[in-house]
Amino acid sequence: MPFLGQDWRSPGWRWIKTEDGWKRCDSFSPELEDESSQLNNISHTVILADDDDDDDEEIYRTEDCEFAAKKRKKDHFRNKSKSQCFYREKWIYVHKESTRERHGYCTLGEAFNRLDFSSAIQDIRRFNYVVKLLQLIAKSQLTSLSGAAQKNYFNILDKIVRKVLEDQHNPRLIKDLLQDLSSTLCILIRGVGKSVLVGNINIWICRLETILTWEQQLKNLQMNKQVNNGLTLSDLPLHMLNNILYRFSDGWDIITLGQVTPTLYMLSEDRQLWKKLCQYHFAEKQFCRHLILSEKGHIDWKLMYFALQKCYPIKEQYGDTLHFCRHCSILFWKDYHLALLFKDTGHPCTANDPDTCFMPVSPQHFIDLFKF
Repeated sequence: MPFLGQDWRSPGWRWIKTEDGWKRCDSFSPELEDESSQLNNISHTVILADDDDDDDEEIYRTEDCEFAAKKRKKDHFRNKSKSQCFYREKWIYVHKESTRERHGYCTLGEAFNRLDFSSAIQDIRRFNYVVKLLQLIAKSQLTSLSGAAQKNYFNILDKIVRKVLEDQHNPRLIKDLLQDLSSTLCILIRGVGKSVLVGNINIWICRLETILTWEQQLKNLQMNKQVNNGLTLSDLPLHMLNNILYRFSDGWDIITLGQVTPTLYMLSEDRQLWKKLCQYHFAEKQFCRHLILSEKGHIDWKLMYFALQKCYPIKEQYGDTLHFCRHCSILFWKDYHLALLFKDTGHPCTANDPDTCFMPVSPQHFIDLFKF
């Protein structure tokens, strides 16, 4: 477990830099401090008198009052902590072994809790990245999360579903995520006693019911038709529409766009388009193992793409990802606006040339960082 003693090397306190110097960041709010002071002013003994019998008096000792105060403070803190994560940090130090200065190591659950994924889903560049990470955790790493991390996981998932239902963007990604998560939970609930599930079984059954409700809401989602009297997608020339289709890296996005108009459907069935998509994601050796010919004897690149997708991983593209500094062993979100304006690296890096030490972290690499 982490070292939280009073030694100078202790990482137990959090400090913030102010104009007057460094000050320790308290874990409780000022309201709790006021309540704590009020509770501490309670007299050391409390006498409860009964109207029927004055001799039946119960005297509470000082320890009982302190215990009651601590319990009230703890309950108050739990009621106030409705946020989906306990930290809003942009970076964390990834340590895999204990040292004299640091005891313990960073786990997947701790990294998931401390990094600010709640704000990341509000950024359109990071949304797909977070969804893919949640999907990988749902498939194989859900039981490795701590209880707090699992609660945080479902709170972030709730935010994602609400966002999709409001702005109606990327519903297909969330449907795939919920389907994988419900399948995993069904297996874990059936094998209760054989697998590790943190918390009461009724909590997991309630979570599974919530997931099924989300799936039904996404299934009944009706796309609102936007009334626009200006230029629309159908008004663009054919070469521009074709250029848009060639920018897609996901075959399902091409099929979805092809369902909008007959013209886009015709362009989405272009053999050259699917050939380029196959060449982007897969190697030529993989083509030879899964050749699919059409009735006319030509290679059906569209069917080949989906056949190869089942056998080999496709290249992933994200607008923004987490980054890992090889010099500092720090995992962080990179703020490009601050990097351009103030040359901010996103974390306190001590390297002479920080940019050469950064490497993007894919969702699978994020999970692999915490495998010991």
